[in-house]
Amino acid sequence: MPHFDLAAVLTDEFRGWLLQGLLLSLELMTIVWLLALPLATFTALCRLSSLAPARWLGFVLVEGIRNIPLLVQLLFWYFAVPELLPESVRAWLYEHNAEFICAAGGLTLYTSAFMAEDIRSGIRAVPITQLEAARALGFGFLASMRRIVLPQAIRIIVPPLLSQSLNLWKNTSVATVIGTAELMYQAQRVETASFRGVETFTLTTIAYLCVSLTITALAIWFQRRFPVRAA
Repeated sequence: MPHFDLAAVLTDEFRGWLLQGLLLSLELMTIVWLLALPLATFTALCRLSSLAPARWLGFVLVEGIRNIPLLVQLLFWYFAVPELLPESVRAWLYEHNAEFICAAGGLTLYTSAFMAEDIRSGIRAVPITQLEAARALGFGFLASMRRIVLPQAIRIIVPPLLSQSLNLWKNTSVATVIGTAELMYQAQRVETASFRGVETFTLTTIAYLCVSLTITALAIWFQRRFPVRAA
């Protein structure tokens, strides 16, 4: 019966592969989060707008993206989107890590659709009288949101956004299907080279779990430090 030999996958070479994958996964999560947050805010404001075209745009962005599996979206971004680009742009893309860029694009859209609903719910939790008072003082819709409503909604919005960050971290593993050299990709590479599947994927599972628990702990800390009080 094969014995558990962790040292077999902790050689300098294999350890380097796994560390590179972990760092790339963290980089991918960070970039996507920073891109998804403003896009999600824009989408949420569109859904709350008094303008029908803006509301329809927000609705299409949210429902269209949320109802398509992430795997399908990543494959579309990697295999279809480059073919729609001009030749010069496509050449640049393939010369600059197309797998990572396409993964970031697909994950950004997917994550922003879920974040948008959390932001919209947080904004709607602020009494409507706050928005009405701001408008009565002469603020436009966007200025009212930026100066009056959003600052009050932050405490409500942050906990679900941290939960979405946890989902985003786990979703980075799907990027392996388009060849993004993140943690799961490198784990498969180590397993193929070492024939140590149990050890390799045990380490990979622990790595995913440690980051997930860190995000969860941050969410719990925030909820205790800044409890949401009834309006």
